[in-house]
Amino acid sequence: MGKKQLIECVPNFSEGRDMSIIKQITDEIESVEGVLLLDVDPGKSTNRTVVTFVGEPELVVEAAYLAIKKASEIIDMSKHKGEHPRMGATDVCPLIPISNISMDEVVEYAKKLGEKAGSNLNIPFYLYESAASTPERKNLANVRSGEYEGLSKKLLDPKWKPDYGSSNFNPKSGATAIGARDFLIAYNVNLNTTSVRRANSIAFDIREKGRIKKKGNKLNGEIQRDKDGNALRVPGTCKSVKAIGWYIDEYDLAQISMNLTDINVTPLHVAFEACRDSANKRGMRVTGSELVGLVPKKVLIDAGKFFLEKQERSTGISELEIIHIAVKSLGLDELGPFDPKKKVIEYLLEDEADQPLLNKTLVAFSNETASESPAPGGGSIAAYVGALGVSLGTMVANLSSHKRGWDDQWKSFSDQAAIGQNIKDRLLNLVDADTHAFNKIIEAIRLPKSSDAEKKARTKAINEATKNAIEVPLQVMRTTSEAYDFLLLMADVGNPNSVSDAGVGALCCTTAIGGAYLNVKINCKDFDDPEYVKAALKEGKQLLNKAKESEAKILAIVDDKM
Repeated sequence: MGKKQLIECVPNFSEGRDMSIIKQITDEIESVEGVLLLDVDPGKSTNRTVVTFVGEPELVVEAAYLAIKKASEIIDMSKHKGEHPRMGATDVCPLIPISNISMDEVVEYAKKLGEKAGSNLNIPFYLYESAASTPERKNLANVRSGEYEGLSKKLLDPKWKPDYGSSNFNPKSGATAIGARDFLIAYNVNLNTTSVRRANSIAFDIREKGRIKKKGNKLNGEIQRDKDGNALRVPGTCKSVKAIGWYIDEYDLAQISMNLTDINVTPLHVAFEACRDSANKRGMRVTGSELVGLVPKKVLIDAGKFFLEKQERSTGISELEIIHIAVKSLGLDELGPFDPKKKVIEYLLEDEADQPLLNKTLVAFSNETASESPAPGGGSIAAYVGALGVSLGTMVANLSSHKRGWDDQWKSFSDQAAIGQNIKDRLLNLVDADTHAFNKIIEAIRLPKSSDAEKKARTKAINEATKNAIEVPLQVMRTTSEAYDFLLLMADVGNPNSVSDAGVGALCCTTAIGGAYLNVKINCKDFDDPEYVKAALKEGKQLLNKAKESEAKILAIVDDKM
């Protein structure tokens, strides 16, 4: 069975003040079972709401269609005013590949949405970005040029015949652009000015297309042109960035409003720093920034690590700590609270049911373990003890990176802490994996066995579940064994005041490996594959013996230093 395909849809609706209208639209989206509404981000000054939802392609297309239809019924564009460029009640509706789907496939779904909406709604629809029917329509700015006010005239031009739907001007709904594109980040940087002109000067400095080149580089100088009469441009500092300056009445400040169209080319923190440098040179100051919609976790992790490295601080800290540094460094909480759990895609897609043990408090975890339920058992505890042991070594690395007088070594200890974090995180994932493996065996045992076919299916399910229940603790052993070289180094050259912590870490890791090995043995006992059992027990015994040898070396160093 193939992996589930997921696409994201980020429609922008031309209403950001009346939440009852937005609620009617999002209710339509949520009416499609299997679609997850991730974010609703209204803006009063822009009078625009960005909605984000995700799901399997066919379901997303249906939800998008219902949302576009409802917006056409309850938003009147003839009365709309706002700071953001727009041409329709549903202004844009991009589809974005998230997992296990190609851009070419997403393009076909964008066309499917356009065809369905065009056939049923009296609205002009244009395809843009990767779904564009002509090169001129690839760029959204071209499709939206003239905005709503110029749409009636634009529709008279054969060159701008819609891809789907009516060619007649719809004064209530305007027009909609449906696209397929890569992940785009809408990002605004706040300035300590109310001047749109000065905000634009920064936007022109940093955006890819820059500014028109003039003789003498003077504001009112003559425009320089090429031999064909086209205006020459001075490119900006950031590729794959579109930017304008605007004033936001509700915040009483000017912003640089950006679309980062390729975060691999220009990451969030690079765009922020470019704005900051330009603002400083022009006598202004960046005071913070604002994310519109959602971001992949990597965007904030990369930003946090960038600012930590600028401070010569360890990047080998937890993911949430790194994100906290990103939020504070970028000033993402200047205009209001910033909750990563509500703004990061991966966090919104997390299902707490997948990690019930990790989501418990320490007391609740202990109580659950001590209860009459057979799970969590020794395998989950072994994984958690291993994670705690690695965490102690990681703490030593971070303390060493931060130690006064050791400033020249911060990077090497930071790198070691990052190794520890990686091992720790993988072991934490195995805490619940072990319990899930045990539960799968119980589920298989409870399968019906009345007929020969049912008995055969039940036996197969038990064997597959048992093999998985052997593999998980083996993985705990393999993963934990990676920690010894790291712990040995921390005991040897790390902060001497924490050498005992490196020793405790080693003891925990050996306990974890020994405990996991017991789980391998007990699950091998009834597994009907002698060759596999022999290989699993052999590997487990080797890992345990090596762990005991490594622990002895580390404890010898610890004893010597103490």
